[in-house]
Amino acid sequence: MSLDHAHLLEEDSALLGQSLHALAERLYPICRSITGPGVRETLKILSEFVPVKLTEIPSGTDVFDWTIPNEWTIRDAYVADHHGNRVIDFQAHTLHVLNYSAPVRATLSLEELRPHLHTLPDQPNLIPYRTSYYKENWGFCLSQRQLEMLGDGPFEVCVDSTLAPGSLTLGEILIPGKSEKEILISAHMCHPSLANDNLSGLVIATALAMRAEALNLTHSLRILFIPGTIGSIAWLALNEAATAKISGGLVLTGLGDSGPLTYKRSRNGETVVDRAAEHVLAHIGEANSVIDFSPWGYDERQYGSPGFDLPVGRLSRTPHGEYPEYHTSGDNLELLNAEALAASLQAVEAIVSAIDGEAVFQSTNPKGEPRLGKRGLYRQTAGQGGAVPDEIAFLWVLNQSDGTHSLLDIAKKSGLEFKKIRGAAAALQDAGLLLPAA
Repeated sequence: MSLDHAHLLEEDSALLGQSLHALAERLYPICRSITGPGVRETLKILSEFVPVKLTEIPSGTDVFDWTIPNEWTIRDAYVADHHGNRVIDFQAHTLHVLNYSAPVRATLSLEELRPHLHTLPDQPNLIPYRTSYYKENWGFCLSQRQLEMLGDGPFEVCVDSTLAPGSLTLGEILIPGKSEKEILISAHMCHPSLANDNLSGLVIATALAMRAEALNLTHSLRILFIPGTIGSIAWLALNEAATAKISGGLVLTGLGDSGPLTYKRSRNGETVVDRAAEHVLAHIGEANSVIDFSPWGYDERQYGSPGFDLPVGRLSRTPHGEYPEYHTSGDNLELLNAEALAASLQAVEAIVSAIDGEAVFQSTNPKGEPRLGKRGLYRQTAGQGGAVPDEIAFLWVLNQSDGTHSLLDIAKKSGLEFKKIRGAAAALQDAGLLLPAA
């Protein structure tokens, strides 16, 4: 489908999913890495939908224990046979070149070339994704089937690239709320043509920024588009003082495959984002799961490093490494499920709303139930038998609001959706029956 701004604001799940997929299609051909023109081209496209602030960090800058590397620019890469036919061609697929390959021009036999070739013998039709960011090297990735058909050479080998002082680019959106407290959303943008692992997080974060006004958040919303690991470390180094504002957050990745949702807890494991995500996932599908934190994965491990210990978890579908297409050419646009993309965005919105709406209240009328009918909060005709859902939400909130139970606590205990509990609390507060706990 064609894509414009309105498509990403759709409430219809089918149309929303199609629009998210269409944005991923537009981004898919770009060769991204941790630095370079592909990153800026990606951010330029996202800036057509939301205002993205760019920060350029010069090569050689120290960020904690790391140093910003030289910038990588790739123009072309190929291996050609003696007839001039490209038997491995970066122009055909961005995964064909070892990401961050140094420049090379040579004529080599297969024996000489072989140490620089990467395949997946167990998945012989797929091209692997391989990188060499911090050690200068060059190479090509190809399917095992291609390797078996190469012959002995000689081959013309070309990597037309540049590794030179430049900068690392961070993209950032800040949507101010009523509070200076922030909810952090982080998506990595350093992979080339990988759809689920890379693009699903980018398109969902972009749509979230566009739709944030409708969420009516009290918190400010900060969204980061960053290269993995070095990007989050760099952002933390530049914004260390500001991290105290973060109430909760999510790393988004792998949200477009057809598997159930998986939430990975923050390092602490019991923060507001952990409770919010566990609540939302339990209400939207029995197959969804919550897993414990481990220091392996994506940028949640940087936000959760002991010097920061931020309340940031990770939301995905099938975890990385657990679907066969992970980090291969099989992670293409066909792997992205439009329905799954839309449902993932809706789950992110629900978790963000739960973080934003979490609060602890104190009943102003704790001795016996207050009379809700005279305040227009209870049905006027009694005797039907059974509780009306909105009314039972009022009763749960009133009963549990003793200054110690939060709204997420009440939602968990009652079995009701958080949005019903939060709506009941808002109505009771307007009626003067609740006050924020001291």
